[in-house]
Amino acid sequence: MARIDFTPYRRSTVGFDHLFDLLESSVRNSGDNYPPFNIEKRGDDEFRITLALAGFRPQDIDITAQQNLLTITGRKQDEARGADSEMLHVGIANRGFERRFELADHVRVANADLADGLLVIDLLREVPEAMKPKKIAINGQQAPALNVVESGDHDSADDSGADRNAA
Repeated sequence: MARIDFTPYRRSTVGFDHLFDLLESSVRNSGDNYPPFNIEKRGDDEFRITLALAGFRPQDIDITAQQNLLTITGRKQDEARGADSEMLHVGIANRGFERRFELADHVRVANADLADGLLVIDLLREVPEAMKPKKIAINGQQAPALNVVESGDHDSADDSGADRNAA
């Protein structure tokens, strides 16, 4: 397994420890691929994580979102089998799991749904108004204000004004 050494970067940067820890932990955990999952970008600020969870019920799954971490935990409850039942082949995984996803700032879980063996988690990035880009005035001059024009019948407004002037 390849190991990446970030020591030279850690010596010359300040405040990026979280990023380097994230990269190192992803290299360490790259061997765990259960349960399989997809990550989909559905728009500029919309994402979807889909996990294949065959045989899991909603009560077997715990989804926790805290700060910048989404944790999905599955604990399958033992199903009572008849005394005369014997498994000849076990090919469906029946083990618990914990899958973690690092989330960017201002990303929240919008919805979670389990159907047909797929757990679908919709994520939404909501940037606060204070962090959105703003136009800065140069030399204290304000940009010219834009007038909002309602779509519709402009001629009727002009006609009513002309009628008032005629009266």
